[in-house]
Amino acid sequence: MINAAVVGLGTWGKTMVESLAGSDVMRFTTVQTRTMSPDVEAFAKQHSLRLADSYEAVLADPKIDAIALATPPSGHMNQIIAAARAGKHVYCEKPFTFSKKEAETALAAVRKAKRAAGVGYNRRFHPEIIKLHKRIQAGELGIIQHVEASMTYPNALFLPATVWRSKRDEAPLGGLAPMGVHAIDLMIYLVGEIDHVYCQSFARAAQSGADDTTSMLFRMKAGMSGYLGTMTTTGPGFSFQVFGSKGWLRLEGVTHVTGASSEERRMRQFGVCKFQPVKGPAEAWEAERIDLLRATFEAFARAAGGGPPFPIPDDQIIHGASVSEALIRSAASGKVEKVM
Repeated sequence: MINAAVVGLGTWGKTMVESLAGSDVMRFTTVQTRTMSPDVEAFAKQHSLRLADSYEAVLADPKIDAIALATPPSGHMNQIIAAARAGKHVYCEKPFTFSKKEAETALAAVRKAKRAAGVGYNRRFHPEIIKLHKRIQAGELGIIQHVEASMTYPNALFLPATVWRSKRDEAPLGGLAPMGVHAIDLMIYLVGEIDHVYCQSFARAAQSGADDTTSMLFRMKAGMSGYLGTMTTTGPGFSFQVFGSKGWLRLEGVTHVTGASSEERRMRQFGVCKFQPVKGPAEAWEAERIDLLRATFEAFARAAGGGPPFPIPDDQIIHGASVSEALIRSAASGKVEKVM
């Protein structure tokens, strides 16, 4: 059993705790958060969590095997390095970082300490994504020509300007941090590394002034193209589609809307699936419902316990950070940017 501390107890931090209820491989024993409140104290009591006074106190606790970070991305590198030096395994919520160098530095510290690292790209763990990967590898979609995703929600209409998700330095390019990095990780998993990008991002409806409408174009090293659109001030939705010379396959679902139940955030990311071959009728089905957050944590726990490595390897985590970095450069320059 991996005993873990959750650092950061916003909506997603609470969802992380709830996802492991009854798990026989990992459990949360401790919580540390910057802002104490009656709500935090009540949640900790409900889930039998000890309240730690500081991050340093968490790192110094020999009963804690692993740290799960549900914190703003600007602090991830230093928090990961500190955890690794304290001998803790580290699970980091997405985005891991927005910088290739920071991702490399953080992961190097974890490997030097001979600890396990995990990242919260939980959509990669869904059975439909795993099956889609196998279809592509087997050639069932033919020559892959294009990968396309759209991720939207209304959350920025209601977020106060003071929270980190409303700040350009913490959450650049609007929906990139809360949503878009998931789709980028899926593209890397399914069709390989991305060579260059173009991005335009601006504000239309968000009262905070943060970007709410972002369009991203990709060219993969293997030759296919890609597109990702995120909007944070419209109705919720998720679609992911792969086009090949033998047909296309589309996965639909939902994004994490403020106020949605914990069950929906963890288990309803995927819904209707459809495959349209070049010839013949379309096939449609409903995606299996699984707790993706729990699946991700348990894969991390098995790696921390000496089992199979975490399924998202370091080079793909680093490449994802590098893609985000190139997108941010492109939005600022107005030009196509190479992924370094």
